[in-house]
Amino acid sequence: MKFLGIRFFAGGLLVMALALVEAQPQSEDESGARTKILALENVWNNAEKAGNAAALGLILDDAMVYVDEDGSLLTKAQFLEHAKQAGPELLTLVTDAMSVYVYGETALVAGTYRVSGTSRGKPFRREGRFIDTWVLKNGSWMCVAAQATPLR
Repeated sequence: MKFLGIRFFAGGLLVMALALVEAQPQSEDESGARTKILALENVWNNAEKAGNAAALGLILDDAMVYVDEDGSLLTKAQFLEHAKQAGPELLTLVTDAMSVYVYGETALVAGTYRVSGTSRGKPFRREGRFIDTWVLKNGSWMCVAAQATPLR
């Protein structure tokens, strides 16, 4: 059996998550919304680790804003470029303790993350908290805002 690469795996997860998201009508119960959003969070992690900006672009709203660990504000295009460049340098990207809070067609995901890898040839390891804001638009959950805060 052939080894399947992480890009194929991340792409497969994205297809499955998008199928789950688009298969449901716009008004859905909170449990179903939580399941879909957690699946999309996992797609995000796998795509970011693989540097797969195309997959990330499918789940991030065009008007998405991202507040990075250093306090910088990134647009969707800037975040995707950063992910594309940084992805190959990531060894691990793990999220834990995720809680999803659904408010009709808006949801917040709060959790913790651990990331390690190399940057400019030097190893690094970071931990932090994050919050992502998702909105149900045209039957699909899209991330419209995200923030990462380091724990030190």
